[in-house]
Parts: sequence; structure tokens; C-alpha cells
Amino acid sequence: MASWKYDKLLERLISKWPAKVLSLVIAILLSMFHRISILEERYFSVPLKVETSGDLLPSGPYPKVVRLTLKGEANMLYPIQENDIEAYVDLSKYNSPGLYRAPIQVQKKGSAVGIANLEIQVDPIEVMIPLDHSLTKVVPVTPSFRGYLESGYELSNYSLEPSQVTIYGPVNIVSGINDVTTDYIELTGRKENFSVVTKIINKDSLVRIEGSLSVTFSATIQQSIVIRTFDRLPVVVTGLKNGLLARPQINFGTVKLQGSQIDLDAYTPDSSLLTIDCSDVEREGTYLLPLIVTAPKNFTVLRYEPLEIPVEVVTQQVVNSD
Repeated sequence: MASWKYDKLLERLISKWPAKVLSLVIAILLSMFHRISILEERYFSVPLKVETSGDLLPSGPYPKVVRLTLKGEANMLYPIQENDIEAYVDLSKYNSPGLYRAPIQVQKKGSAVGIANLEIQVDPIEVMIPLDHSLTKVVPVTPSFRGYLESGYELSNYSLEPSQVTIYGPVNIVSGINDVTTDYIELTGRKENFSVVTKIINKDSLVRIEGSLSVTFSATIQQSIVIRTFDRLPVVVTGLKNGLLARPQINFGTVKLQGSQIDLDAYTPDSSLLTIDCSDVEREGTYLLPLIVTAPKNFTVLRYEPLEIPVEVVTQQVVNSD
């Protein structure tokens, strides 16, 4: 009797078993689909860290940021912040320069630690990174200017503090760097000494500048000094005694003056600039007299021509009216 009941139970269990198995599979799949449908997704962009050994450093372009897709239950997912997930590439097993491919790995920190069923997808999943030996180098700081000083003024001297910095990075890049530059220093409209604090611009993310990136720029500004030549200036005879008449063989001269641009732009030579002094001439004759240049005190006479002028002196004829 017991045997008969057991056989009947077995018969019922295996009866239509393909349909029953299919129903079980469908039930499992539906459960999985339902679970997936209630999962949320979040997207982060996080910096990619590169771990190396010895003095090796990344020496060429590689993705500095990777995209993370986080999947999980909403109440567990949304407290996670970007700094709770760290993306990194481990190249510490390499000890010589070269180009290496490695997968991007993630590490959970902070509020992401301990969350069950948290799925993290990384894009890209792997990267290729070139490595080279490191180099430390001291280079000068060079100022970068924008605009122009007030017309008539020039930058006569300047200083930077610090005037040089130490840079650190891969040999192939650092060996080609001869200086670092500052952010633009505005010159427009300036005509007095000034001092500003600006920053050093790091043009390559693979290179590190040691210490502070701030520098103090101090400038000394003065009026621009220029040289200007004045041609065909009239030569004026002075000091001639009454009754005598002077006839210079050369009536025009040339003067080269040096002074501030502002003063020279505003200067117009007058008749007192070039003269011949005849005060020592007592009688008729031909005399070789020096040319005298009387320039304003704020100018320097660099050159003038002629140095001497032949002058014929004659007695002035008196014409009677009768």
C-alpha cells in the first residue's frame, strides 16, 4: 500500500516535467527582471590615479578622468559621493621606461564601503600609459606681459620674487623646459613704478612645480629716451658790431638731440638753437667761426653739423638819401 502511494506521488511529480521546469525558469527570470527594474543608476567622472614604482612617471597623454556608472538600490546609491570611489591604474610592477597597457581598477571608500550588490562599471576599462624616468630641474621664471605702457614711457627694469623655481616630471618633458612663465601682467596705461602678485602658469599637467605658484613682480618705469635729428635749421649770426655785415657761407645746420620722447615730441626748435658768435670780429675779412648749439637743458646734443662755418664780414654800406 505504501509502495503504491509512493509511486503515485512520483508519477505526479514527473508528470509534464518540461512545462514545470519552464515555469520555474520563467519565474526566476521574472524575479531577476523585477529586481533589475527597481535598480537605479548614477554617473560619476573621477580623476584617474596612476601608481608607479621607483622614479618612473607617466610621460605622455593618457585619460586623466574616467566615467563611472554605479548601479544599486536608490536608498543605498544616492548617499555615495564622487570622492567615495577611487579609480586607479597599478603600474608598480614595471621598473623600466616603456608603453604599458593596464586595466582601470576601482576602490570603494567612505559611504560606498559595505554596500552590498553595488555594481560599478568603468569607461574606459583599460588604458595605455607611457612611463619614463623622473627629472628635477631649476628653471627661471619669465614674466608675460599684455598691453602697452602709456605713450612715452618704457619698462626700464623689473624683478621677480622668486626668480626661479624647481620643476619635477618625466625626463622627456622636463629636459626640454628652459623656463616657466607667469600669467599675463597688465601694462596698459601704466606710467609709474608698480608691483603686483601673479601666478606661475603650469603648461603641462605631467610636470609639477615645487612650492608656491605665486610670484611678486616689481617694475621700474621711466620716460622713453629717444634720439631725434633736426635738419635744415637756420644759422643765426649774433654779436656782430655795428657797421659790419656778416655773410655766412653755410646758412643751415643739422642737430641730433637725445631726450625723453614726451619732451622731444613737444619740442620745436627756435632761432636760438644754432648761432655764430661774431662779437670778436673787429674788421672786414673772412673768418672760420664755430657753430654754437644752445639746446634746452633736458636734451643732450649728440652731434651737429657743420662744426665750423666760413663767414665773410664786410663794412655795411651807408646809403645817402640825397
